[in-house]
Parts: sequence; C-alpha cells; structure tokens
Amino acid sequence: QVTLVESGGGLVQAGGSLRLSCAASGRTFSSYPMGWFRQAPGKEREFVAGINWSGGSTYYADSVKGRFTISRDNAKNTVYLQMNSLKSDDTAVYYCATKGVGSSYYSMSSYNYWGQGTQVTVSS
Repeated sequence: QVTLVESGGGLVQAGGSLRLSCAASGRTFSSYPMGWFRQAPGKEREFVAGINWSGGSTYYADSVKGRFTISRDNAKNTVYLQMNSLKSDDTAVYYCATKGVGSSYYSMSSYNYWGQGTQVTVSS
C-alpha cells in the first residue's frame, strides 16, 4: 500500500513557474516508477510526465516538453514536477501516481496508486 500526497499548486500568472511535490509513504518508494497526470475541467485526465525508479529515464507529453521537468529524491520519498513558462492551458488538477513495472508510462491504466491532486491555475 502506498499513500501519495501532492502539494505546491496555486495561482500563477502566465509565464511563471511552480514546483509540485508528491510525498509518498511506504518503504518501497524507490522501486516504483512514477508519473504526473493532469485533468482540466470537462476534459479527460492526461499524461504529463513520467520517471523510472532511479530517475535516469524521463518521459514527457509533447505539450510540456522543454517547459516541465520531472525528478525524484528517493531518500525523501518524493517526486517533483518543475513547471516553467506556464500557460493558461496548463490549468488543471495535477495528480501523481505510482506505475506498475513493465507497462506504458503514457497510459492511465498502467498506474495503481493515485494522490488526491493539487490545483494549478494559470491566469492570462
């Protein structure tokens, strides 16, 4: 069992930055690949970024490449999402999740534990 708690969301102007954190419980955090997803009002939840257990491999949605960076600190049981050059289209609730081994980073069905989400609002 893993519990995930996101933080760091808020209101920011377009062009600004935010860093989201996802703190995980459980001694096996370092063995889990992790992902960030987001869901805007009236839209389906979509993949944002993923990272393997060591942090050596990362994956991004095309819409955030070059602007967002996913990282992790296994000693702190935490995964981060640094978001720069934010746009109004980035407004959404952001969720972190743990991923099963051997499945696609890009699909929601690959993830088993989810946090409660943190709201990010970008004003234009």
